[in-house]
Amino acid sequence: MYLKSIVMLSASEIENVVEKGLMNLDWKMQPEELYEPIEYLISIGGKRLRPRLAILCCNLFTDKIDKSVLYPALGLEVFHGFTLIHDDIMDGADMRRNQPTVHKKWNSNVAILSGDVMCIKSYQLIANAPEKYLKEVLDIFSETASQVCEGQQYDMNYEAEPFITIEDYMHMIGLKTAVLVACSAKIGAVIGGAERSVADALYNFAYKLGLAFQIKDDLLDSFGDTAVFGKNIGGDIMSNKKTWLLVQSMKRATGSDKAELDRLLINKEIVREEKIPAMQALFTRLGVKEDADRAVENLHSEAWASIENAKLNSRQLDQLSDFANSLLNRER
Repeated sequence: MYLKSIVMLSASEIENVVEKGLMNLDWKMQPEELYEPIEYLISIGGKRLRPRLAILCCNLFTDKIDKSVLYPALGLEVFHGFTLIHDDIMDGADMRRNQPTVHKKWNSNVAILSGDVMCIKSYQLIANAPEKYLKEVLDIFSETASQVCEGQQYDMNYEAEPFITIEDYMHMIGLKTAVLVACSAKIGAVIGGAERSVADALYNFAYKLGLAFQIKDDLLDSFGDTAVFGKNIGGDIMSNKKTWLLVQSMKRATGSDKAELDRLLINKEIVREEKIPAMQALFTRLGVKEDADRAVENLHSEAWASIENAKLNSRQLDQLSDFANSLLNRER
């Protein structure tokens, strides 16, 4: 499963490969209004977790890290960027990574078209996968791309629902967030030459991490530091977004807590300075803040259970452990 001659890249080396690759993508094309927003979105940074994970999972099985894995890895990030541009339009978000969102800096029409081009360009990058694995990689990616759109539709549907279950929520984030993280791991492993069963195990591992990542994101949106998190804290609270915290609060709240929750959700006249601290206090009082942290830990454990029988050695497991810890023990 692992050859001693394989040289494994460090986390910082993988980050440098990804960042250099992204910066070398050429967006200096015409019409400028179409491509400049893409260059802008990529330039303002991000966690780059999807391309990093793809390269890491490839590197578990080979040290041949060239354009056959780099370009597909970058394609995953470009596709993710497309989803962010469109999500920000749908959510009416003003800030992304402490900078104006594309539709705010330009306008919604420009943002929609730029996002469309990013989706197309992501396929062009993915198509650089080795011919031997190209159909499999494209099939994995295409199915995932459809699932991400399904997840976004569920997310929008749930905005109009007075109540959803935690099972509804987990299904939605599984599609909207976790499948693309899982896809990144599997594509990297496939290109690296991993056995099918191992690539599938890494998919399941990354899927659980993706779920944990989203719950952590929900926590940070309500309780993080704006300067560190990269966007205004409380955006989910102000939009009554059905996060893990809110879904669990709707399930648990009774009596005066239920009355307070209903007031905060229904009264559109409540200003930001009142609503955010009031909802934070309610989340804490109902125990959902603490339980969200516990849910992240439990999903982390489930992720490890997914690869118990994958016959990975200690060095491979260490690489995955470092990545998982960096993903979940974060403040942004």
